Amino acid sequence: MYDIAYLSTAYLPPISYFSKLYHYNQIGIEIYSNYTKQTYRNRCNIIGANGIMPLSIPIIKPLQSKCPDKDIRISDHDNWQHLHWNAIVSAYGSTPFFEYYQDDLLPFYKKNLKGYFLLDFNSELLSTVCEWLNISPDIHFTNQYKMTFTSKEKDFREAIHPKHSNDKEFIPLKYYQIFSGKYGFIPDMSIIDLIFNMGPESILILNNSIKKHISI
Repeated sequence: MYDIAYLSTAYLPPISYFSKLYHYNQIGIEIYSNYTKQTYRNRCNIIGANGIMPLSIPIIKPLQSKCPDKDIRISDHDNWQHLHWNAIVSAYGSTPFFEYYQDDLLPFYKKNLKGYFLLDFNSELLSTVCEWLNISPDIHFTNQYKMTFTSKEKDFREAIHPKHSNDKEFIPLKYYQIFSGKYGFIPDMSIIDLIFNMGPESILILNNSIKKHISI
């Protein structure tokens, strides 16, 4: 039986990520792993009129070849905040609950993030989404790179991945998606896909989205 789940930092992470925040007694966010491209650290997947839309936050390339996640800073190139917000509005502006939550989300795409740490930005967004869901996960950051795990700990740091997810606990329950008539149900999108489509009922999806073999 597992009590603690270890995750990487993530930008508006997928439902599988939030299933850990909801079900595990404690969450450890790994901040000493080397930053890796094309992961949820700086990207999320939403669904728009043309299907899955990956949104990526540009980062300042580290001077050294390896850099821990905690030291990665956001780049102000490409006007990415404006592009991400427009993409989110285009994808979810017509969903049942977008108007209810948008005022909490918009400030993240308006404030000056020059030199801002990716970890801080992700953590602040995560806190906001947890408030929407009315959950209070017990989260701590690692103080060194974690190499070993006890029988009570489970490592999901690389298991939840946009290219090759290996999360065998996650159950991708179907829910209403505004573009399902065009694309069918698409599982494990960003948590905002669930919340904007389902609102307060999102917590019911999270409650049943994990195999019940952990101690909660």
